[in-house]
Amino acid sequence: MDVIQGFVDAVNGVVWGWPMLILLLGTHIFLTFRLKFIQGATFKGIKLTMTKDGEASGDISQWGALATALAATLGTGNIVGVATAVVRGGPGAVLWLWFTGAFGIATKYGEAILAIKYRVKTSDGTMLGGPMYACDRGLNMKWLGVLFSIFTAIACFGIGNMVQVNSITSIIDDVFGIPRVGTGVVLTVVTILVIVGGIKSIARVAEMVIPFMAILFVLGNLYVLLVVNTAYIGQAFSLILSSAFTTQAVGGALSGYAVMQAARFGIARGLFSNEAGLGSAPIAAAAATTRNPVRQGLVSMSQVFWDTICLVAITGMVYVSSILRIEPQFLNEEGILIRGTQFATTAFGALPGGIGPGFVAVCIMMFAWTTIIGWGYYGERACEYLGGKKAVKPFKIVYSIAVFLGSIMAVDLVFDIADMFNAFMAIPNLISLLALSGLLAKITKEYLWDKNIDGIDPDPIMEIKN
Repeated sequence: MDVIQGFVDAVNGVVWGWPMLILLLGTHIFLTFRLKFIQGATFKGIKLTMTKDGEASGDISQWGALATALAATLGTGNIVGVATAVVRGGPGAVLWLWFTGAFGIATKYGEAILAIKYRVKTSDGTMLGGPMYACDRGLNMKWLGVLFSIFTAIACFGIGNMVQVNSITSIIDDVFGIPRVGTGVVLTVVTILVIVGGIKSIARVAEMVIPFMAILFVLGNLYVLLVVNTAYIGQAFSLILSSAFTTQAVGGALSGYAVMQAARFGIARGLFSNEAGLGSAPIAAAAATTRNPVRQGLVSMSQVFWDTICLVAITGMVYVSSILRIEPQFLNEEGILIRGTQFATTAFGALPGGIGPGFVAVCIMMFAWTTIIGWGYYGERACEYLGGKKAVKPFKIVYSIAVFLGSIMAVDLVFDIADMFNAFMAIPNLISLLALSGLLAKITKEYLWDKNIDGIDPDPIMEIKN
């Protein structure tokens, strides 16, 4: 196991090092300019989210596709991951995290465009799409689509399943004293009940849960920030801005961070948070009922707005302002900033009535569980691309078993392996985005810039046997 861990660490040092971060961020920036700052149409996308598209084909509504993608994206990274960015990269990491999200909107838009453009319809009417089909049909590189599907099918068991389950069972045990095995059994059962119904079942659950958990999390953040940490908001904001571009010279636990540290951990955490460039969300976008690719592209890019521009940014402000207010409580015996869920529960300990730990536990439980069902759909579609309809049922059985296993085992190695395959997922997706960027610009001009957003795509959806 030590040898395997060493190998995985070495690979991750390469695939999640600066070359990958530069490739991902570079794609974000390139597409931003190529698509004429598509971010300016974000609020048009938010409006379309709640607009029914009755003259189109699809399995679920545009809101259902967005909710499914948000379900898979909003995970422990939004709570614990932001804390990790602040601890390892300093307060400046929050600005870099936001910066990554702002440019990542263009990449998320492009991914959804290709998902709709190259999706196919099976003999039973099910819509299938994602980077594997963009590589296959758009680039005529089926082998690249196969690689993406293999990497997705493996990664979903780690970052989308066992890591999330382990986070839930650990904090539920710590806060409420409920044994991990018991929580694992319940999670396994409810996961089976949802994923057995496919995308329609997952979307229905996501549509109900996502607004509730997002509002709950935002209210908790706003209380801590605006009621408890009011006097520290200005200082926190100033510190975030200054330390993103200069080495910190102030005293205390938030000093001594280099600019490169802030950039590295802010960019990396932002990419993990919104998944722009990984190629996962387009799999859900392909099932949307939409009359042309641009409409779903605009809806999908709002995912990054809600996830990173809003939720992650406000959480970062809560964390930095909380450290400024009660720094000693964030330090361990060696005087180093604490990490993980302990960091989060300390920050939200300011909530009234001592509900802070319970608040964090409930948020992590909801965020992580929706990630499990969302990634279950991604894995299902990857397996179907590789082995056809007959591969779906075995996948769901194994995926459900993994939910229980994740509740009782140590998952550090699983997490690291999942990180590795997430990076491998991104490479075929980024290749398709860059290679087809001309098509993205053409479609965007046709429907958005030429003010034809209600136009119907004349190209028929390709039908396949399943």
